[in-house]
Amino acid sequence: MPSQLVCRPVRDLPVAVLRISGTLDHITGGALGAAVRRSLSVQPAKVLLDVTRLRVGDPVALSGLGAVVCQAEEFPAVPIVVCGADPPTLEALAADRGCAGLTLADDCDKALAEAEALPGTPSLRVRLRPVPEACRQVRHLVTQACTAWQRTDVTATATLVATELVANVVRHAHTTMEFTLGLRDGRLILAVRDRSRVLPRTLDPAVTDAGGRGLRLVRDLTDTWGVLPVSDGKVVWTQLTTGAAV
Repeated sequence: MPSQLVCRPVRDLPVAVLRISGTLDHITGGALGAAVRRSLSVQPAKVLLDVTRLRVGDPVALSGLGAVVCQAEEFPAVPIVVCGADPPTLEALAADRGCAGLTLADDCDKALAEAEALPGTPSLRVRLRPVPEACRQVRHLVTQACTAWQRTDVTATATLVATELVANVVRHAHTTMEFTLGLRDGRLILAVRDRSRVLPRTLDPAVTDAGGRGLRLVRDLTDTWGVLPVSDGKVVWTQLTTGAAV
């Protein structure tokens, strides 16, 4: 009988809850990683994985989850909490080095209540259409946010980076997009999620070329950047260090 794994998103924000049931093995392991990436893509305060009804048929399949955990430590830098695990699942998690970054909790309801009680970090989220006007809109939003959060030291860089991220969607993806800006641990995090699965790549255009410098500029102006692929698109993200920590 074929293995079956069901990953059901119960909620996304401010805390994402993903309820996982069925059997995790070499066939279904990829589905778990994809589901967790999807929950991370909305940039919640925390991701809770309810594994009360999960059975680990093959511990090797946890490597996919471990890869996502490592990726999540850089972006969106939110904790992933596994709750409700039975003893065999706990043993399998403990044996997988890639899953060392997971937080474990016995009770899912209690873990959710604790996560919701945590103070939020400054953030904004806006949906934009793939039109040139979106670039002007995002510049205005970023300028306002940097002023309100007293981070004017990075306003010029942040507005330029945000413009390039949005312009890339306008020029290439041609889909609606969600722009998010957040402040965490002294870092300004900018991200754009679109509905195209084509991953961006940096180019080295010639001096005479009219375009192709957008992501190269993002790379040069930010501390780090990357792409989080999800089943229905991708998130391109960047981080900037600001003058003070929050």
